[in-house]
Amino acid sequence: MTKNGYCDFFILLVISSIIVFFNLGGIPLLDPDEPVYAETAKEMFLNHDFISPRIYGEFWYDKPPMYYWLVAAASHIFGSGEFAARLPSALLSIVCLSSVYLFVRKLFNNRTAMLSALILATSIEYFYLSKAAVTDITLTLCMTVSLLSFMTRRYYIFYLFMGLAILTKGPIGFMPAVIAAIYLVITRNLSALRNMKVFSGLLLIFLVCVPWYGIMYHLHGTDFIDTFFGFHNLTRFASPEHPTQTWWWYYIPVLLVGFFPWSALLVQSVYHSIVDATKQSQEIIFLNIWAGFVFLFFSIAQTKLVSYILPMYPAIAILVAWHIDQIWDGYYYAKRQYIWGSIIFILTAGAIYGAFQGLETLPELSMGVFLLSFVLGFMGIFTAYFLWNHQIKNAFCIHILGMIGISAVIFGYVFPAVAPKFSSAETVKEFMPVYDSYSPVYISKFLRPGFAFYGNVYGNELYFSPTSIPDFNMILQKDPQAYFVLRDIDYKKIPESIKTQFILLKTINNQIILKSKEETTINPE
Repeated sequence: MTKNGYCDFFILLVISSIIVFFNLGGIPLLDPDEPVYAETAKEMFLNHDFISPRIYGEFWYDKPPMYYWLVAAASHIFGSGEFAARLPSALLSIVCLSSVYLFVRKLFNNRTAMLSALILATSIEYFYLSKAAVTDITLTLCMTVSLLSFMTRRYYIFYLFMGLAILTKGPIGFMPAVIAAIYLVITRNLSALRNMKVFSGLLLIFLVCVPWYGIMYHLHGTDFIDTFFGFHNLTRFASPEHPTQTWWWYYIPVLLVGFFPWSALLVQSVYHSIVDATKQSQEIIFLNIWAGFVFLFFSIAQTKLVSYILPMYPAIAILVAWHIDQIWDGYYYAKRQYIWGSIIFILTAGAIYGAFQGLETLPELSMGVFLLSFVLGFMGIFTAYFLWNHQIKNAFCIHILGMIGISAVIFGYVFPAVAPKFSSAETVKEFMPVYDSYSPVYISKFLRPGFAFYGNVYGNELYFSPTSIPDFNMILQKDPQAYFVLRDIDYKKIPESIKTQFILLKTINNQIILKSKEETTINPE
């Protein structure tokens, strides 16, 4: 690496560290996902069992153990808490950015490498998930290194990180192999398989991930197979876990917002890469296949979550960086500069409008919205100005500075203001003084992981679907004296005739603590 390369790499580490580590442990874990991983890691220590994940004292077959192990290691060093739960994602996000920089330097050039890593670091969904205690960054790192290793013909690294991806999130970790196979077919280069060390590579994958799967099958038999592979993988792919999120176009707005502000360049970058690319066409084809396959696969899958398409972000970040690099030095693509500036201005105006609309439901965001609007306005106006004057470098730097500011506002003002509405941490503090320590506790499914993590209260799960509520009459017949912790939206679904059987103890933000009346007449409704 040249002196300029070391300087760029240092700048990348500084910028990404500022974004990722700012207030990392200052916000409570957000229900329901983050506390699941923190609680499972905590129970690994409590049960002295680092093979079989548990939650609420019961075996938990939702995910392989990779992220649980990482959180357990961080908790052992720093103590169990928000910082330790999020630290693995934070560190691995920087490793992913560094990997993109180092690989792209070899595939393209130093400037494209720097642009790629900074674009990825400052896209909203990437830096948000970099600060979240969930598996998505870990999976994205493994898939990114695997796919970039394939591009650079480092085949053993390709197989190694594919195995780690399988150990992170299950069969979806085979996706790099599918993407590579599609690329070889489209480019009519199947002869490359002879040099890919397929047999020894498969053996390496098995050595990485099969021992855990084998031990789990030995310990838990078909229960593990049916639950992990059957329900959490096949069923979730074929049937929606969230019936209101099955639209085929679900990931279009997700990508538009999640890749902001670089989504303004996405369409023209992909178009440019398909129509105008001449040099390094093989690499460009591969990046398009990578991004397109991830997007289409999860669009077809019936269960959809915002974070699922994160593994495509490194590919589109490189495509956008390549596009910017093409227009950096000259005016040949001047029209595209104007398009970029216009779209940025429109997206910025839309983001400001959306932020102010949010004040109607969350007035506590007033300071955060004001600061976001200021930074967005600054970024939009100056980006348009520099692009109009063909100053690509200045426009890009304004983008980076603006997104550093936006990330600071989001995690310094916005999230701290709304976190109490999306976390049970504060509710646990209010619950413990009023709890008699022995009566049964019933908790909304959404809040249960946080109650387990923050209060060591496992409780009994209450599931409220869009069309049904738990049978409270049956619950009260079984446990006449019990406590209930519900979200207000769940409480509103309960008929008034049943509400009369509860004593309202506390209301904390949008969460409610109830106690059944000790002498209650069960309503037959």
